[in-house]
Amino acid sequence: MSSPVPSFGSLDKIYDPAAVPKQDQRYKKLIAEFEKVHGRKAEFVVRSPGRVNLIGEHIDYCGFGVLPMAIERDVIIVGATTDDDTKVRIANVNPKYPAREFDYEGKEKVVTIDSSELEWSNYFKCGYKGMLEKFQLDKPKGLFLVVDGTVPAGGGLSSSAAFVCASALAVVTANKLTISKTELTEIAIVAERNVGVNSGGMDQSASVLSEKDFALHVEFVPKLHTTAVPLPVTSPKLAFVIANTLVTADKFVTAPRNYNLRVVETHMAALFLAKKLNLPAVDTLKEVYDLYYKNSSLNEVEKFADLLKKAEEFYPKDNTNNNGYTLEEVSKMLDIPVKELQDKYMTRFPVQTDYFRLVHRTKHVLSEASRVIEFHKACETGKGESTLKVLGDLMNLSQESCNKLFMCSCPEIDQVCEVARKSGSLGSRLTGAGWGGSTVHLTTEDNVANLIEHIKNDFFRKVYPSITEEELDDAIIATKPCSGAAIYTGF
Repeated sequence: MSSPVPSFGSLDKIYDPAAVPKQDQRYKKLIAEFEKVHGRKAEFVVRSPGRVNLIGEHIDYCGFGVLPMAIERDVIIVGATTDDDTKVRIANVNPKYPAREFDYEGKEKVVTIDSSELEWSNYFKCGYKGMLEKFQLDKPKGLFLVVDGTVPAGGGLSSSAAFVCASALAVVTANKLTISKTELTEIAIVAERNVGVNSGGMDQSASVLSEKDFALHVEFVPKLHTTAVPLPVTSPKLAFVIANTLVTADKFVTAPRNYNLRVVETHMAALFLAKKLNLPAVDTLKEVYDLYYKNSSLNEVEKFADLLKKAEEFYPKDNTNNNGYTLEEVSKMLDIPVKELQDKYMTRFPVQTDYFRLVHRTKHVLSEASRVIEFHKACETGKGESTLKVLGDLMNLSQESCNKLFMCSCPEIDQVCEVARKSGSLGSRLTGAGWGGSTVHLTTEDNVANLIEHIKNDFFRKVYPSITEEELDDAIIATKPCSGAAIYTGF
């Protein structure tokens, strides 16, 4: 049984000490705003953070683990309860999001969520519905709530997961229910699907299960499992800067040539390697790895190196100037008719391509999965500046692989990473799906201000000359690994 969601009476248990004065002001202001809006005293405060993935991109759907951490940016909900009714009255400090009110609809339905509407309160309803479906209360408390979120929406830092997790925790706290961190995570993963997001679980795991000063190794096979990873103690201390490129990829337009295609290519690669290694047909490269090395004495990193070497030997030479294989060639490699391949991989989700780059994708997935293991080990065993170099080098290799082998970078991501490395970043890479979105940079505490200033001047102000100071502050964030979801009692 996992431990309960923690309650903290002091903000330094949640945030890095340097962030506490600013957060203290924020919490006090939010509590005062709550009393002004609802005309009553606040009874509880909960928060749940966004996350950044430090390493391990596009390998979760291949079955391999990833390494995110919770960030300082979060969603806070201040609340009070009533027994007079079961209504929920929810306001947001951001005037962009109008106040809403809805009522409990009974045990069977709980609440109606229209996922076709882009409506901010739907994310609260997800957490509300998930919790009340679990606990089946006859009469949940009526709620008065005010929300403040600092995770930028659409920046690839999981603002939606932070909101759903905080909402679920608010319902638990208001109704004095008992729940473990693992249960909260599992409910939030399923609950977020009510707004049409098919979540894999990394975002909610990082938001709930993270610990202050630790990253989180999230593994998905054979079931969701997390390990707290201590970040090395160095002098000067390490820090991370997150910069959102402000490039958004329209998933509906680009998915057939980007995300959907990559998923198909990794599945085809797994089938090909399984066939060559005389294994049963599989879905993922992780299954190939697990089955083939079941009784091996090699360590994890050696297994990845060995499988990479074998893959390079097995793949036939392509005749397309390194563009990959045609569908007809893949059909022959897998001994599966073209029509069957199309039905299996290109019907449910659209895919558009002339070539399938199985070699590129295999190299990325196996080398990236190995880098996650190496990053985890370096964190646990390393000390001092040499460890920072090791971690930075792994992040830089990850970016190179994302760019050249998985081809999910973009010019703006490459530009931010180049600017950052010239300004004292030890490791810079994209984070999230890529083709836009955010980047993450490893540096030292004493270099944070310098790094942020250079990224602002040499990237943002050049690429976006009309950007405002407010937009800049939203686009670039300094952070350290913070606590996961928590109840705050120090008010």
